[in-house]
Amino acid sequence: GYYPPTIAGTKDNNCSNKSYNNNCNKPHHHAAASSPSSCSSSSRYSTRRLSSKAELKETYDHILVETRFPEDNSVVGGGVGVISLHRPKALNALCDALFDDLIHAVRAFDGDDDIGCIVITGSGKAFAAGADISEMSKREFADAYKKNMFSQWADITKVSKPIIAAINGFALGGGCELAMMCDILLAGSKAQFGQPEINLGVIPGAGGTQRLIRAVGKSKAMEMCLTGNRISAQEALDIGLVSKVIETEFLLEEAVKMGFSIADKGSVSVRMCKEAVNAAEEMTLAEGLRFERRMFHALFATKDQKEGMAAFLEKRKANFTNE
Repeated sequence: GYYPPTIAGTKDNNCSNKSYNNNCNKPHHHAAASSPSSCSSSSRYSTRRLSSKAELKETYDHILVETRFPEDNSVVGGGVGVISLHRPKALNALCDALFDDLIHAVRAFDGDDDIGCIVITGSGKAFAAGADISEMSKREFADAYKKNMFSQWADITKVSKPIIAAINGFALGGGCELAMMCDILLAGSKAQFGQPEINLGVIPGAGGTQRLIRAVGKSKAMEMCLTGNRISAQEALDIGLVSKVIETEFLLEEAVKMGFSIADKGSVSVRMCKEAVNAAEEMTLAEGLRFERRMFHALFATKDQKEGMAAFLEKRKANFTNE
C-alpha cells in the first residue's frame, strides 16, 4: 500500500499558465502542469527544495509530477516519482518544451534521496504519439544539424535510478523511442507501438533503428521501421519489447507498486545493477563479465552488503541505508 498521492492538473484545456491543485492539503504533491495544448515554454516558475540539493519546479507546462510513498515510511529512499506527459489534445506529442520539462523533472528525482525509482506515463489515451510534427515540419537540414536535434533526449538514459515506462496508450515514433530509453516497459492492454516515421519521408531519429533492433531483433525491427505498421501490447510482449501487459485501469498502480519494490532495495546496488545491465549493450561478453565482477566486488565496500547478508542469515528483513 501507499499514501494517496496528490493529483494535480490544469483547470481546463483552455487555461494559460495557470495551474491548480484539487487536493492542496494532501501530502506528496510537487508539481502541476499548465498550458497542455500549446507547446511554448513559460519562464515563470517557482521551485521547491528537495534533498541532495535537487530542485523540482512547482509548475511545469507540459507534464504532471507527483511523489508516492509506501505505507512503511521507515524505508530510506522508498518513494516513487511519477511523471505524466500532459498534452492531451496533442496526444502528448513530444515537443522540445515538453522534453525540457521531462528532463528537468527526471534529473530532480534522480537527485532526491527520498526517491528510489521513477515512473513515466502519459495522460489520456496516449503515452506519446510521437514527436511534434508541426514543430519539425519546416526545419531545414542546417538547423537540425547545428542544433543536433533530438540529442538532448538521450539525457533520459543518463539517469542513475531505474525508470519504469507505464505505456498507457499510443507509443508511436518518438513515443516508442522514449519508452525504449526507460529500463522496464509495462504496457497497458490497449497500448500500441510503432515507428511510423517512414510515412513522413524520414526515419526514426531518437533511437528507433538502434534500440529497437537490440530489443526485438533485426527482422522485426526492419519490418516496423520500413512499413510503419503498429503492433499491439500483446505482440510487444511476445517479441520482448515489454515485460508485462496489464489492464489499462491498473497500469499506473502496478507500475508504482513495482517502483516501491525496487526502491525498497539498497540504492547503491540498484544503480550498479542498472549500470551493469546497460553496459552489456556496449561491451563484448568478456568485457561485460569483467565489468560485472568489478561492480560485484565493489559492493562489498558498502554497508548495505553487510546488512543484506546479515539479514538473510538472521532470517529478517534487511534495513538498507543506501550506504
